[in-house]
Amino acid sequence: MMTNLFSIFDPSTNLFNLSLNWLSTLLGIFFIPYSFWLIPNRHFMFWNFILNKLHNEFKTLLGINSFQGSTFIFISLFSFVLFNNFLGLFPYIFTSTSHLNISLSLSLPLWLSFMFYGWINNSQHMFAHMIPQGTPNILMPFMVLIETISNIIRPGTLAVRLTANMIAGHLLMTLLSGTGNKIPSMLIFILIFIQILLLILESAVAVIQSYVIAILSTLYSSEVN
Repeated sequence: MMTNLFSIFDPSTNLFNLSLNWLSTLLGIFFIPYSFWLIPNRHFMFWNFILNKLHNEFKTLLGINSFQGSTFIFISLFSFVLFNNFLGLFPYIFTSTSHLNISLSLSLPLWLSFMFYGWINNSQHMFAHMIPQGTPNILMPFMVLIETISNIIRPGTLAVRLTANMIAGHLLMTLLSGTGNKIPSMLIFILIFIQILLLILESAVAVIQSYVIAILSTLYSSEVN
């Protein structure tokens, strides 16, 4: 009997006291290399089409002041989060993005690098972002405080958004599947149908959340230039 509902997210598999569940983070690497040495197929062309679209969109968001090739880090972030989100939907594969130590490890270094670059190279531009244009003089101290707080919590909101979305869908599917042995056999087909719909929804959430974290990181980067 499950004593804690969140125990499904515990990295419990271990060998010599080393948690093997976190190796699921590297599974996405196995999907990438074959596209370089096999004849280009529909899967490779479809993935290449997605990456080209993302490259053009990120390049537009970063603006003319961006460095050459700076979109690749955000495309890599999108690919990494997408593979981990999607692989977590398969049975017995650990969802590493449902833990804050993975999502914070992605968002915090990015945010810190943007802040260091912005305050060192474009400090006047960063100060100008503190006060929106047209703010009355009496509200300026409050706006500086609000903008500072909203800037500081950005890596946390990025990490919590990804983690909470991945946890919520998995918990809902676990709760529904746990009722399977307690309902009449005639309602099992309805439960299976609902689970299939939830799985489709979770597949969409896996793609959307990877896009959201990449696009928000791009927008945060564009603000420091």
